[in-house]
Amino acid sequence: MDTPSPSHALVEAGWQQVRADGRVRPELLDLAYAAPRLRRLFPWTGMGELHFSRCTGWPGTWDIPYIQPAAEGRYWVSGPSRNETVGPAATAEQAVAMVLERLPAGCGPAFAGTREELAARDAADGPAAMEL
Repeated sequence: MDTPSPSHALVEAGWQQVRADGRVRPELLDLAYAAPRLRRLFPWTGMGELHFSRCTGWPGTWDIPYIQPAAEGRYWVSGPSRNETVGPAATAEQAVAMVLERLPAGCGPAFAGTREELAARDAADGPAAMEL
C-alpha cells in the first residue's frame, strides 16, 4: 500500500480551495485533477488561470506551464514563465495534455514547504534526486 507524502493533505486542501474560489472552469479542474501527475502538485489560480507548483508554500514554483481561459471555451497554455508561450488548445483535454508533456523531470509530489526550501533540498540531494 502506498503511503501518502507529507504534503498530501496540503495539496488536497489546495485543490479544494481552487474549486471553491470559482475562478477556473470546472471542466478544466476535473480533467487536471483526474491526471495523477497533476493531482499531486499544488494548484493555484490567478485571473482564471490554473497554475501548478512543485511546493505547497507561497510563492510557488514557476517551472510548470499553466493554463489560461480563452474565448469560446478554448484554452491557452503558457509558461512556465509569463513571457513563454506553449500554444492554443481547443479543449481542456488538449490543454492538460500540453502541460503533462512539459512537466520537469522528477516533478511531484509537491514538497511541503517553500520554493527556497525545495531548492535547498534538491541541492542537497543532488541531480539523482531530480530524476526520480
